[in-house]
Amino acid sequence: MFTGLVETVGKVAQIKSRGNYRILMIESAIDSGEIAVGESIACDGACLTVVDITSGSFVVEASQETVARTILAGYRVGSQVNLERSLKLGSRLGGHFVSGHVDDTGTVDCCRPAGESLELALMYNPVYDRLVIEKGSIAINGVSLTVNTCRSGWCSTNLVPHTVKSTNRGSLRSQERINLEFDMIGKYVARMLDKENKPGLTIEKFKESGW
Repeated sequence: MFTGLVETVGKVAQIKSRGNYRILMIESAIDSGEIAVGESIACDGACLTVVDITSGSFVVEASQETVARTILAGYRVGSQVNLERSLKLGSRLGGHFVSGHVDDTGTVDCCRPAGESLELALMYNPVYDRLVIEKGSIAINGVSLTVNTCRSGWCSTNLVPHTVKSTNRGSLRSQERINLEFDMIGKYVARMLDKENKPGLTIEKFKESGW
């Protein structure tokens, strides 16, 4: 479980393949002594498991499902990656509940100055429309952001100066692919409503069947 508050920006130092897995070595400012093999680190919002640790870097593995669902396939040596370690019990929840399970990728529509901030507009598959609401939360490359306005397959957010400085979001370009995780609570509510609206066994159905 994460909050969408990025701790630091790492850099991809090495990329390897093992069968259908991608193995990434990521350099970061996180103290290697504070990382344990087996723990989860959100890399641009994708929850990945640490499998090795070296001085100043750590190694994570990504399955074929993760590669297919995220922007990870587009990483190159030198790519910058937003990093966040998992939430500790008792910590302040400054962002929103983020699972690290990326739903889909979207694309940047535009990223332009808005006073001292940046306005980031993005496009996504309209199938997720009901999970995006004004003033709701969305995680973009692991960053917890508030939706300003939205319409079908499109929404805009605002990046305050601190977020621009502390993440890799200030360098986004039009049409660049981004990881998206929609609000976890919204997904569960939508799922429950789907089940409630599905017709079950009724007296009328029994009668139609000859009972």
